[in-house]
Amino acid sequence: MILVDATIVSVAMPAIMTDLSAGITEAVWVTSAYLLAYAVPLLTTGRLGDRYGPKTIYLTGLVVFTLSSIWCGLSDSIEGLIVARVVQGLGASMMTPQTMAVITRIFPPDRRGVAMGLWGAVAGIATLTGPMLGGLLVGAGGWEWIFFINVPVGVVAFVLAFRLVPRLSTNRRRFDMLGVVLSAVGMFLLVFGIQEGETFDWGTIVGPITVWSLVIAGLVTLGVFLLWQRYKPKEPLIPLSLFSDRNFSLSNVAIATMSFAVTSMALPLMLYAQGARGLTPLQAALLLVPMGILSGALAPVVGRLVDRTDPKYIAAVGYACMSIGLAFLGLVITPDAPIWLLILPTLFLGVGNAGVWAPLASSATRNLPPHRAGAGSGVYNTTRQVGAVIGSAAIAAMMSARLGVYAPGVGPNAENVPVELRDGFAKAMAEALFLPAAVLCIGLVVVLFFAPPQHNEAVAEWKAAGRR
Repeated sequence: MILVDATIVSVAMPAIMTDLSAGITEAVWVTSAYLLAYAVPLLTTGRLGDRYGPKTIYLTGLVVFTLSSIWCGLSDSIEGLIVARVVQGLGASMMTPQTMAVITRIFPPDRRGVAMGLWGAVAGIATLTGPMLGGLLVGAGGWEWIFFINVPVGVVAFVLAFRLVPRLSTNRRRFDMLGVVLSAVGMFLLVFGIQEGETFDWGTIVGPITVWSLVIAGLVTLGVFLLWQRYKPKEPLIPLSLFSDRNFSLSNVAIATMSFAVTSMALPLMLYAQGARGLTPLQAALLLVPMGILSGALAPVVGRLVDRTDPKYIAAVGYACMSIGLAFLGLVITPDAPIWLLILPTLFLGVGNAGVWAPLASSATRNLPPHRAGAGSGVYNTTRQVGAVIGSAAIAAMMSARLGVYAPGVGPNAENVPVELRDGFAKAMAEALFLPAAVLCIGLVVVLFFAPPQHNEAVAEWKAAGRR
């Protein structure tokens, strides 16, 4: 539900703009506000789960998310919808870290792979189903239903979580308020700068404030935050000892590359399908269905394999398949390419998607003691979301650059590409897909450096930490 809402609005945007009399700049903020409010607090909300209990924070976030979904659907102005989306993003940021934290705390390391496999399957497929679900809901009931659909899901999830998710022990210690402020300000400046860079053409936002000044200020603030975490607080917001575990550190780098690719690959493919092939939004989204089905079917199998073998080999195969699939797509995309030829590379993407999420999540959390589960999950999900934001900005820049070469005068958001420019438009979208394919190669190299799992030691540490 959380990840679908990050992408579902894109299909409904024309209807929202028409109904609420909004311009393109205002409409973009319907998505941007959600992603910003979702990404910025993740470090803090992960730590809140350690202090107040992941179940409590999860249920609170679920209530906030569900009620704000009603607010979104009832909004009668674009400004009201943007504010509601901010609150919805805050609810999402409270929930996400707790999901991994609960899995980390109730499953021992040698049985965590299957659970993380299911978690990863949902995470991977959800990011791809948003546009398709959005097309169905907008066509059937109007744009409001992309938000109203969250209400029954939220109610059922609350009842099940309240009854079935155990209340876990908490750590009543001092909360690092300066760390909260520094991390929030740093993340806001960094994510806002990257996310809105293309909107402002990577130049001036207002007065002397430029996109790059915000990005640099965000990096500097996060650097100060890390120094503060290293030297000052008795109970840091992010214990830097987490990064002494090689697999945790490498998993964070790897998940950023995967999130970059998953976020960036869909846009050029969807624009090609609609702009150069003339498919409807729903028909274009259906191109990804075989990938989603294959990924969902393989994820539990991959989860079981993660518990029985070295996860780095599974992740390496997953990254290789993802990169091959995107490169394959980049080579076969033309205005008249047969549909079967477009679907064939997506099968590689389905295998790759299933092979990456579970090994990374399992490797990141395998050696985390229970009382660090929330903090570790917050860091992991933050790097994942930052990777998505960078991927979104990078692919927009890449598409604009290639369109300038092959289809001058046609923007990346063009709905009706002139017939004489469709070859160039298709070529530009094809070459844009080589960017996420290259980034996935970085992830492939990173996972090869994972340390082999030490099952017996990890299980003993997990049990000892649980007793404490």
